Amino acid sequence: MNWLKKYAMESVVSTDQQEIRNSIASNYRTVLDNIRRAAEGKGRDPSKVRLLAASKLQDEQKIRAAIAAGIHLFGENYVQEAKAKIEAVEEPVEWHMIGHLQKNKARQAARLFSLIESLDRLELAVELDREGEKQGSPVRVFVEVNLAKEESKGGVDEQDVPLLLQQVGELSHLRVEGLMIIPPMRQDPEEVRPYFRRLRELQASLGELGIPNVELKELSMGMTHDYLVAVEEGATIVRVGTAIFEARKG
Repeated sequence: MNWLKKYAMESVVSTDQQEIRNSIASNYRTVLDNIRRAAEGKGRDPSKVRLLAASKLQDEQKIRAAIAAGIHLFGENYVQEAKAKIEAVEEPVEWHMIGHLQKNKARQAARLFSLIESLDRLELAVELDREGEKQGSPVRVFVEVNLAKEESKGGVDEQDVPLLLQQVGELSHLRVEGLMIIPPMRQDPEEVRPYFRRLRELQASLGELGIPNVELKELSMGMTHDYLVAVEEGATIVRVGTAIFEARKG
């Protein structure tokens, strides 16, 4: 390959990378502005809402572009996919597990992620607690709640949440810091507002139980199509993918 052709190809790659960076940075600013307006419209402090970039199937180039734009919280759905990214990305960012977690992946997940948002059963909690004991520090988790009782999704049925929290509260190397929900997919975001509102109400009622190792200060709810409604209903973390990275391939 002669030097002129090589230079041309490198220029194309560089231009593509810059376009990706510019696009993600622009999308990020738009999402932040939307969050600000939604929060202020309900008298909330926008700084109390954290933006998590849902980076499932996104490559390292796009993740680095997101970091350059100012994003420091990322969420992954699969342990193995996340492992490769976490090991490759050297920047000091925070990673959350937001997908369904298998029991046999608990040990690895506890070591990779700062927080696991999808705790939904006691046996998983026990495995995470064991790993927390080995690591010498508690594993931080949210309890995922399935308010719509959708069989295709993980999460604890609403009526079973108090018992799970009581059981988890007895595990000394686990810390429950909030609740998470993935509501039914609806074209009109207003149709999922009742689920977000109910999770906030559940947070308040469960917080009165005074369970050890349980402090439900966070509400992780809302994705690209409905995060504005989630912010209006009290979300402290919104998990946004497509609105930041645009439609992914695969």
